[in-house]
Amino acid sequence: MHTGCMPGGRLTTEDRQHIAAGLADGLGYAEIGRRLERPASTVMREVTRNGGPEGYRADRAQTATRHRARRRKREQPQVAPVEGPQAVQEFAEFFTTLLIGQGLPRMSARVLASLAITDSGTLTAADLAARLRISHASVSQAVGFLEHQGLLKRERVPGVRHERYVVDEDVWLRSLRATVEMNDELMAASTRGMEVLGAETPAGVRFQTYTRLLHLVSESLRDAMRQWERER
Repeated sequence: MHTGCMPGGRLTTEDRQHIAAGLADGLGYAEIGRRLERPASTVMREVTRNGGPEGYRADRAQTATRHRARRRKREQPQVAPVEGPQAVQEFAEFFTTLLIGQGLPRMSARVLASLAITDSGTLTAADLAARLRISHASVSQAVGFLEHQGLLKRERVPGVRHERYVVDEDVWLRSLRATVEMNDELMAASTRGMEVLGAETPAGVRFQTYTRLLHLVSESLRDAMRQWERER
């Protein structure tokens, strides 16, 4: 087990060497973090900021970190706020990477992260295009995907023809509902597969297993959503 600096402290050169070795061995962020006694998010942020999984090098990451620290020391006042533009930008990049890892297309992840970090949770297509430096067509495609997944809503801007896109505190609740609907469709298809293939055949038994697991997942998610509605 790793015995370097305490969890939560700054990454050391040895930590970065362990991360590079773990990536080379094909380990995931969670396993590397466990070996370092660090959160997986710390490892993901470190790798994302320093070349990604394919380009991460311990020595380059250490040098880049020193340069960033010196630059911040020159640019920031002696007493700086805990949360500032740099911290917000770093979180946005981290959150975007996390969403991509969860299966969202890159552009949709960038749009969702941009909406989520605003106080209002609301931006227009023009706002998103300017913030992300992308075309309106790219915004439209990303928004279409997110809306289909239940991850944002469209609203008309009063007095103008433009739409604005909204994320709120129910964004993940809507996503869970969409997940349950998809699960139910897969469960129905698996049940049909079992009937067509025969419940006693190996393939039929396999589809029966699919059905049982999907049913368990759907019911668990429904219970969680009902509990959330009671407690909110």
